[in-house]
Amino acid sequence: MANHPLLCDTSKLVGRVLMSLIFIFAGWNKIGGYKMTEAFMVSMGIPALLLPLVIIVELLGGLAILLGFFTRFSAVILFLFCLASAWMVHYSPGDPGEMTSFMKNITIAGGFLILACAGAGRFSLDHWIRKK
Repeated sequence: MANHPLLCDTSKLVGRVLMSLIFIFAGWNKIGGYKMTEAFMVSMGIPALLLPLVIIVELLGGLAILLGFFTRFSAVILFLFCLASAWMVHYSPGDPGEMTSFMKNITIAGGFLILACAGAGRFSLDHWIRKK
């Protein structure tokens, strides 16, 4: 694919869309279920006052990745967020379901690390701004 720039840029766009959707929906759902999410966080030992930050990271970070806007920065933030949420929420060696979620978060973190290095590609606001 490295020899086919159009295919590579299209793949980056599709990848950004697929990676962003889970965060956009999760952030939006946390707004709608604020009290329930707050209670869950407290039950996990996570301070409730972090919930607005979680929503901002998920919703705005997801939208930034989707649009390819401040992509490298947003990818690093979401990389760190995925690692933190994997460890704080899903790490439970005795629970195969939670360990699957843990590994999915780690895998998504790896994708964000690659995106942080590779950038958003031609079909992004980053590219459009850079050309201006």
